[in-house]
Amino acid sequence: MPRWYALAAGESNPFHRGCDCLAHMYGNADGRPIRARVYPSDTTDAEWRVVRAALPVPAWLEGRGGQPEAYCHREMVDAVRFLVDNGIKWRAMPADFPVWTCVYAFFRRWRDQGLAGEFHDRLRARCRIAEGRAVEPTAGNIDAHSVKAAASVRSATRGYDGGKKINGRYLEPAAARPSCV
Repeated sequence: MPRWYALAAGESNPFHRGCDCLAHMYGNADGRPIRARVYPSDTTDAEWRVVRAALPVPAWLEGRGGQPEAYCHREMVDAVRFLVDNGIKWRAMPADFPVWTCVYAFFRRWRDQGLAGEFHDRLRARCRIAEGRAVEPTAGNIDAHSVKAAASVRSATRGYDGGKKINGRYLEPAAARPSCV
């Protein structure tokens, strides 16, 4: 289970006045100027306070190895948001963001640690609370597709979809299918 870090309320950054991420806090990103926030997808200060509290503690800070990060975490979040918002390729990242390979490495690590799911769950909870609803949904909707099957298809993989009134075909998940050589 990943651990998350948060600065105490009102705690300031002794190394850089413009950012309070760990890279600036420990002086690793001091040589890099802070990027001007010009894109609509950039995090606002209020959004950054929520995101910053959910970021995982890096391995180097806990003595588990690795190098200290050299890029601002807020810029990394902004870069991922820009990528998702504009539907671009990783290699097409604008030059004012950190190098795409570094952004991708951060994204991959955060994804593998469950940060993307954590953000989604927190956002969903906040939206539901704001609407006066329970934090967790109480109902769900499941949909399925029927694949039409010809009469010549084996009966073991064929069925009838009564709702759509068609002969359907059962498709095994890819992992369960034997590989053909």
